[in-house]
Amino acid sequence: MDAKLSPDQGLNISGIGLVSLLGVGLSVAALSLDWMGNRLPWQGMSLTLPLLLSALLSGAVGFWVIPWLQALKAGQIIREDGPQAHLKKAGTPTMGGIFFVPVAVIIACIWSNFSYEVLAVSALTLSYGLIGWIDDWQILRRKSNKGISPHMKLALQVGFAALFCLWLMFNQPSNITNIALPILGFSLPLGFLFWPLAGFVLVAESNATNLTDGIDGLAAGTVAIAIFALGVLIAPTSLTLMVFCAAVSGSCLGFLAHNRNPARVFMGDTGSLALGGALAAVGLMTNSLVALFIISGIFFVETLSVMAQVGYYKATKGPDGKGKRLFKMAPLHHHLELTGWSEQQVVGVFYIIAAILSVMSLALA
Repeated sequence: MDAKLSPDQGLNISGIGLVSLLGVGLSVAALSLDWMGNRLPWQGMSLTLPLLLSALLSGAVGFWVIPWLQALKAGQIIREDGPQAHLKKAGTPTMGGIFFVPVAVIIACIWSNFSYEVLAVSALTLSYGLIGWIDDWQILRRKSNKGISPHMKLALQVGFAALFCLWLMFNQPSNITNIALPILGFSLPLGFLFWPLAGFVLVAESNATNLTDGIDGLAAGTVAIAIFALGVLIAPTSLTLMVFCAAVSGSCLGFLAHNRNPARVFMGDTGSLALGGALAAVGLMTNSLVALFIISGIFFVETLSVMAQVGYYKATKGPDGKGKRLFKMAPLHHHLELTGWSEQQVVGVFYIIAAILSVMSLALA
């Protein structure tokens, strides 16, 4: 018998309660860390100001953009083979990434005085957001779950990743190809092998974040925690990218004002691909790949669950062409839903795990 969590067991909190706790937690953390780092919270080069400004502006812009998306009939197409509780979400506007991602980029660029590092990661973020927008638009235009072909999406991701790596090659120190291993206390020189790895990280991180986007508030909240932690980690070496991370985290919080359960808008691939690209770009530019891997633990597990599901199904396929399923449904968050967890329980537990992983990465660094 499946273990189930009833509404009276485990975590039981509303969507707005989860987002409020997350917002207060990140704000208090930003103020505390600015104080510890001798940074004034009302100055641009801080964690607090970009975080709060992005949150407020993103939340405010959403009140104007969401009715516009509704007027365009940009409603989400829900998978019929997914959790039945999700069918009621059909018609909820998607492509929410078109407003909260640009807000983060604009604030980060302005408050970092248009630092070349911030401009570079912003360009990669918007490029991946563009890929997601094309995919979302095709889904809406065709009224189906299928957007651009997987091969086309992958080709575009690899293409933009190659351009970003080319920029890194000519604008970053040559020792960028040495992967820092803070746990062991030395760096691993990869030489030319670093560049295929960098491209893989960009593509894998964006797709992993995309897979995590499937429940109200899940992707935006876990990314807000992860990229905030990454900003804290790199603060001693790159204040401008710290500002970028704080702005993206804050913009996710503003988006959550509309995306928390019950969601009034979904981020779509426009948002999820962009967020994954932002995480990977900052991790590569600051030589923080080990920390990025730890911080992205939830996205990694979500991806593994999909790979395991597909692999197990193919391995157990019988003469009738049908195989067995390892999970009730992949990614993992849908499996938990189908075993009795509520959306808020899944999101709350994932937030807690994301926070623990973030603290672990900072402690190890």
